[in-house]
Amino acid sequence: MTDRPDLTPDVLRGWPLPEPGHGKYARGAVVVVGGSAGAPGAVLLSGLAALRVGAGKLSVAVAASVAPALAVAVPEAGVTALEEDDGGTLTGSGLEPLERKLARASAVLVGPGLSDPGSTVSLLTGVLERVDDDVPLVLDAFAVGVLPRLEGLARSLHGRLVLTPNADEIAHLLDVDDVLADDLPGAVRTVAERYGAAVSCDDVVAADGRLWRKVAGNRGLGTSGSGDVLAGAITGLLARGADPGQAAAWGTHLHSTAGDRLAGTVGGIGYLARELLDVLPAVLEELGGT
Repeated sequence: MTDRPDLTPDVLRGWPLPEPGHGKYARGAVVVVGGSAGAPGAVLLSGLAALRVGAGKLSVAVAASVAPALAVAVPEAGVTALEEDDGGTLTGSGLEPLERKLARASAVLVGPGLSDPGSTVSLLTGVLERVDDDVPLVLDAFAVGVLPRLEGLARSLHGRLVLTPNADEIAHLLDVDDVLADDLPGAVRTVAERYGAAVSCDDVVAADGRLWRKVAGNRGLGTSGSGDVLAGAITGLLARGADPGQAAAWGTHLHSTAGDRLAGTVGGIGYLARELLDVLPAVLEELGGT
C-alpha cells in the first residue's frame, strides 16, 4: 500500500457504510449550529447535505433574526433561534432552547456561517457542555480556527472529531505562516494526530494515522457554499453511524464526485453549491451507500 492511496469508488465499496435504518430516528439526528444574520444560507446548505446523504432528522440553530426565514426555507428542519448582538453575530450565550436537541443528537456540526472568533469560542464551549461525550462533532470555518484556544476541550474530542479546514486554516492550527502544496499531506496528518481527528482538506483526507488522496473533483468546487455542503455531508454520514475516518473519506468523495457530475452538465465552473445537493443521493446510491 502506498503512503497515500487514491480514494476511489472501489476503495469506498470495500469500506461500506453502516446499513441505514428505516425510520428517521434510526438514521440519526443531526444538529447544525451556526448562521449569523449575514450568512444563514451556510446552515441551510450543510443541513440539507446531511439529509441528502441519508441522515434522518435535522435541527438547525441560527441567529434569532433569521430563524423564521430559515424555517420557511428548510421546512424539513426544526429551527432554534439563538441570541445575537446588534450586528447579527451569535453571542454564544442563551443556548438553553437548544439543550434538548443537543442531548438527542447523533452528530453535531458547528461553524457554518459564523462570523466572529471570540463568540465562536463561547458558542462551541456551550455546545460541548450540552452534548454527550460520545457524540461525534464536525467543526468547520471559524470553529476550526478557534481550536488552539480550547486545548482542554479539544482533548475531550479525540476520536470523535472531524475537521474540514482549508490550507490557510491548517497553517493556523500549526502556527506557521503558510503550507506549500507539496507539504500539505504531512501537515494534514500532523493536525489529525494533534487533535485526534479525521481531517478533510483540499485533496487530502487523514484519519487514524492514514492518508488518502482525493481523485475526484474539479476547480468548480471552489465556490461559495461548497465547503458547507462538504461539512454537512460528513455530518450526515456520522449520524448514520459511520466513524469519523469513514465519514470524512466518503463525504469528501461524494462531494467531489457531485462536482464532477455538474461540471459535465453545467460547465467546469459556474455551477452552484446548492446544485451539489441534488446530485449527492445518486452518487451515494451508485457506491452502495443506501
